[in-house]
Order: sequence, then structure tokens, then C-alpha cells
Amino acid sequence: MNVRTLILTIGFTIIAGCATYASYNYDELYGKQEVRDRIAQRGTTQADFYIQEVKPIIDKRCVVCHACYDAPCQLKLSSEAGTDRGATTQLVYDGTRLVATNPTRLFEDAQTTQQWREKGFNPVLNERAQTPEANWQAGLMARLLDQKEKHPLPQVDQLNGFDFSIYREQVCPTIEEYDYYEKRFPEWGMPFGMPNLDKKQYKTLKLWLKDGAIMAAPPPLTDSEQQYVDKYEAFLNKSDLKSQLMARYIFEHLFLSHLYFPEIGAERPRFFNLVRSKTPPGEPVVRIPTRRPYGDPGVKRVYYRIIPDPETIVDKTHMPFALHEERLNKWKDWFINASYTVTQLPSYEPDVAANPMTAFTELPVNSRYRFMIDNAQNTILAFIKGPVCRGQLALNVINDRFFVFFFDPEKVDIPEVNDFYREQAKNLKLPSELQSNALPIVNWVQFSRQQARFLEAKSVFLNKMFKDGTHLDLDLIWDGDGHNPNAALTIFRHVDSASVVRGMIGNPTKTAWVLDYELIERIHYLLVAGFDVYGNFGHQLITRMFMDFLRMEGESNFIQFLPQDMRHKEMSSWYKNQSPQLSTFLQRNVKPFNQPTEIKYKTDTPKKELYGMLRKKLSPILTTRYNIVNTGLDKKSEHQLRKINKIVGKGLIYVPQIIMIMISGDSGEESVFTMLHNNAHLNVSSLFDEARNRDPKHDSLTLVKGTLGSYPAAYLYVKEKDIPELVERLQTIRSNDDYVKLLDKFAIRRTSPDFWSFSDKVHHWYRQSQPIEFGLLDYNRFENR
Repeated sequence: MNVRTLILTIGFTIIAGCATYASYNYDELYGKQEVRDRIAQRGTTQADFYIQEVKPIIDKRCVVCHACYDAPCQLKLSSEAGTDRGATTQLVYDGTRLVATNPTRLFEDAQTTQQWREKGFNPVLNERAQTPEANWQAGLMARLLDQKEKHPLPQVDQLNGFDFSIYREQVCPTIEEYDYYEKRFPEWGMPFGMPNLDKKQYKTLKLWLKDGAIMAAPPPLTDSEQQYVDKYEAFLNKSDLKSQLMARYIFEHLFLSHLYFPEIGAERPRFFNLVRSKTPPGEPVVRIPTRRPYGDPGVKRVYYRIIPDPETIVDKTHMPFALHEERLNKWKDWFINASYTVTQLPSYEPDVAANPMTAFTELPVNSRYRFMIDNAQNTILAFIKGPVCRGQLALNVINDRFFVFFFDPEKVDIPEVNDFYREQAKNLKLPSELQSNALPIVNWVQFSRQQARFLEAKSVFLNKMFKDGTHLDLDLIWDGDGHNPNAALTIFRHVDSASVVRGMIGNPTKTAWVLDYELIERIHYLLVAGFDVYGNFGHQLITRMFMDFLRMEGESNFIQFLPQDMRHKEMSSWYKNQSPQLSTFLQRNVKPFNQPTEIKYKTDTPKKELYGMLRKKLSPILTTRYNIVNTGLDKKSEHQLRKINKIVGKGLIYVPQIIMIMISGDSGEESVFTMLHNNAHLNVSSLFDEARNRDPKHDSLTLVKGTLGSYPAAYLYVKEKDIPELVERLQTIRSNDDYVKLLDKFAIRRTSPDFWSFSDKVHHWYRQSQPIEFGLLDYNRFENR
């Protein structure tokens, strides 16, 4: 325990006894605490005031730090229910817990504010007498806003006395503990470590809070929205076994997605969630809360319902998924019209439900694979954004930037492949069948041996398949059927968050994956459907360790397209300084596939050549939206900006993961760009000591047009005439002082009086240019430099 933590612990221990007295004091002044009804019907004066005046402030100034599981103190202000639920000292992210903890998912694990009180959540709104004085003096949110007014941020570049690190000790006072908090941390009013609200915004929130913090009921569905909901609910809830099995499969893959109906034609659509319900269409939804989407629902018949997403859309959890006629027809062809028979529905027992190769064995493999790659960006986004918002334990298993390709579903849709998957069902089991409590070492030995058996069987199978003069070539790579841009993806890792975009973005990558059905499906059930952020240390550890094997399998699939004599050498170069155990695994994983490639290489840099051939093959579907062209800037300015993509070197260690840059063109037009820092590694196979495996001399930058990433660490504002200076400063960074001087010239720091107005400009630009993808950015990683 560090000194600061010790001080905080002692301080709050001391006031624990005083809190009881303070509670009595508040009770005497304002009455007993009890949950209040704060929802007004739309069309009333209070509801309209909340919708038009209050909610925009909360979204733009509060939700940008208080959303998802990484909201400080679990205070989620992205919905009315979250605001009313309040805060808790309970931690979601705890990599040391020995036993799984109870989940605290909003809208799932409790249905009323009173139920959240019973689970240890404390109010941030006054729940005593509803008078203006009580609402202001006995409401934590009100007191924290007032504290910020009394103690504005000092006008300095870097703040002292603030901890903005991701794993900082959280201080979550109740209203009874607030006096000590204010005395101990006078500058810690809200917004925390950011400029004050402007006077009008402060007065608006003060008026709202003193009036009882009345919020608004959600808007009803429009006639068009209801028609589409009815249409898709009818499709997903037919009674025949084929339809029931299909619906279960679709739900277990889309339960995190934000569904929308593009055929309605709205510029900014309304987003929906797919949930399991005890009640059929036409009746009120009664959600079935289980730790995992395949958990035992405890009812004879599950119904799949589509409900409006009740929260403000934030980028870090936003995975838009379009439901339209073309997609519906595909689902019908793949799952309903296809020739197969479902004899019985799979069990919800963990040893069945956690393994899709067992649970869905009666669904055609090609149909399942087509479903997953048809919107592969969404599928991979679920791996990356997933149910956890923050995921260093899972994300330090991947490189900082790499390409993903897919085997062509038609080329691998042969009876032998399908039979092989069925035969290997026992070797394709996943750690998630152990549920949320696991003993990592014992189970790890078991699963590693199982994976070894599968890889050995796979090598035998592939050698047999390609032995008669038919060898791997680029025809086996899916081209998106000539029109689907999901055929090539680029994944960017930003330490403990990541982004997935369509296309081959940036320079050639060190590594790449080629995914087949078995691999993409197992990654989904390992990292998405089967992962429990509330699980114990063993569950989280074994999940991360198993992902090592799946990553290497995807890399091995890519390696197989290179010349035989290059494969082991190339893959070993990705795993410098690896453990002896991993060396043995690599040799077993790569060497047994000993068939030559059909690709004719002409240079001594075959990987670079292979990327070139892939770009050519996939050119009809590769997006150019992120390229530094047609930006509205002068051609010379664009040429200067593209130089950023060539910057490599150790000096980049001082540059944060995500910097968003607004450039004011000579034409008067302003555009947003994102600069990403790609951390190089000797290998990514070390679980606990990633720093030792860093290779900073090969760090690089990628500049893209538009916004990319959820967590900007810095904002820059650059005039077009200053682009050469920006590039030169980036090229010559050799120390933290060099980077700080760059900030002195161009940054909109978190302490800047212009921070909030600049934030609004960035969000406005993002929403205008990328309306479907838009979600509020998150400032929990915004730096203090």
C-alpha cells in the first residue's frame, strides 16, 4: 500500500464513525433518506427542461468521464437510471480477486433504484426532503458542482495534487463523508481535473438540482421504429427448432451491438439492444439476467426482444450493426432455407453452452462463418471493445497494429472441413466452461495440452488436404465477394483499449492474422461471450493465457502463405526473447505444415510482397476514408502530414497513444485527424512484464483522417501554415521536454479555458462526418502534461 493510499484509508476510517453522526445530522435537518421518483412524462415542463437544457450539459461535461464500467466509482451518468443509482466503492476491475464478485450491470442486475441501494450503491442526488435547500445541501452532485465553483482550477499548464492514472485509488465519498472530502481535496470538485462549467451551465444544473433533479421518461417508438422492431422480433421468435437455434446463435453474437434500422432514413438513427426476455413479443419485456449470454435462462422458452438503448451513446462501447432487408435475406438463406435438420436444442450446461463447436453443431458451419465475417468489423470490435471497456489483461496479448484477413468461406466449405471440426469438438473446448472461478495453473496445463492436440491434428489434416499438388494461394483469401469492405481489417491497440477499422491502414505491419471459422468463433466465445469481468483472478488469467494460443494460430495461418524456408524464421522474429516453452510451441505450431505455397515470390522480402499482392487482390473493397487525401488542405500540406507515417524511433516513447488534431485550413475549413502511437514489442507473450518486452527503437506513428479511438490523451489545434513545424517537432522528439514544448505550441490542455469549447467542436465535427459511428469520446486517459 503506497503512502497516498494509506493516508486516504486512515482518513476515511477516521470519518467512518463520524459518518453515522453526520447521517443523523442530515436526518434531523432534512428527514430520512428514501428513494424518490424522478421521472416525468414527456411533454411536461420539467421533462422538457431536462431534455432541452440539462441532458446536453450532462452528456458533454459528465458522461465523457462517467460511462461504462470504467466510470469512477461506477457512477454512470449516461442514463437516467444510472444517475439515480449513484456510486459505490466496489471495484469492477480487480485482477487480484480470489472469488468472483457479484456483477453490477445497470439494467440487468437490479431493476430499481431501491434494489441498487441494497447492493451498496449510494445516491448522488438528495433523497431526503425535496426542498430546494435540502436538494442543494444534501445532494452529493450538487455539493461537488458547488465545490468546483468555489475552487476553480489554477491557471497552470500541469496540475499538482491530481492523480489521473487509470488505476488510481478511487475516492467515493457519500454525502455523509463529503465535508471531510471537501476539506481534504478542495480542488477535487466536478468536473474532476477539468475546467469549470461556464456560468450558464452551472446555473442550469443548479436550478435543476434544487428543483429535485427531475428527469424524463424515454421517448416512445415512432410508428416506423415499431414496425421494424415487430418485423425482426417476429423473425427471431418463430417456434420451429431451426428458428430457435438460429435466434440463440444470433443473440450470443449480437448481445453487445447497437442495432439500428437504416431503411428508416434518419440521419442519426436510434439504437437498440437485443435482449433475452421471459415474455413474447407484444408483452412488456422481462429481461433474463445471466452472467453470460448463454447462461441458463431458467425458463422453458426464451424470447429475443429488441429494445431501445437507454443510454447516451459513447464511443468506447459503440458497435453499430445495421438491420436491413439485405441482411435479413442473408440470414434466411444461411439459417432457414439451408438444407439441414435440427433434432434438438442444445443444453445450457456450461460444458455445452460455452463451446460453440458443441452447442451449434447442427447449424451449417458455412452459415455460421458467413454470419461472423459478413460484418467482421463488428465481430472483431466485440473482441476489442467487448463487455469491459478497459482490458489490458486481454489486450496485452496482441500487437499494437496488425492486419486481419479471412479464409474464403466458399473455398473451405467442404464436407472434410466440417467433419474435422466435429471430430475435434473435445479439443476445441474453451476455458470459459470453467465459469467465473478458475484455478489457473491446473486448468492451464489441461487446456494447453488440449490445444496442442488440436494443432497437431490440424497440421495432419492440412498436410493431407494439400498433398496432391494443390497448395495454398491467394484464392483462399476472402475478397469480400467483391463488395464487402469487411474482408480486410486493421487493429490498433492503445495499451488498454483498441480500435478496429476496415481496410489495410498505414504501412505494412509486422504481423497479421488469417482467420477461419473455428478461430474467429473460439475467440468470440473466449473474449466476449465467455469472459466475465467480475470473475476471479484465475478466470481472467487463464483467458489471457489461452488467447496467446489463438493469436499464434491466426499468425500461423498467415505465415503459411510465405515460402517454406521463411515461415519459422519470420514467426520467430515476432517472438524474440520468448520462454523456452513458447519456443517449443512455435516449432510444433509452424513446422508440421510442410507444404509449399503456390504463390510465386520475386523478391527477397516476401512478406512485403505478400502484403502488396493482398492489397491488389482486395483493392475493390479497401477503404480510402482514412488516407491523407481530399482533406480540404493544400496538396503540399497533405504531403507534409503523410511524413508523420514515416516517423520511427525511441523518441516516440514520450508521445501518448492517441492524439486528436484539429487543423484549421487556409480555406477556413476545420478538419480532425488522429495520430496513433504504435508501441513495438520484442514479443507479446509475457503476461506481467510487458515493459521488458518493449522495443521502442521500432515505435512508429500512424496518422489518419477523422477520429479513431475512444480515449484521446491530447488535443492539438494547428493552423495549416504551421503543419511543417508540427511535423518537424514530431520528427525531433528526443525527450519529454521536447514533447511538452510541442504541447506548449499546439495543445489544448485539460487546464485550458478553451478546453470545453474545443471538446464541443471535436464532437460536432465527429458527429457531422461520421454520424453512424459517432459516440462521445472519453477523457479518463486525457493527460496532464
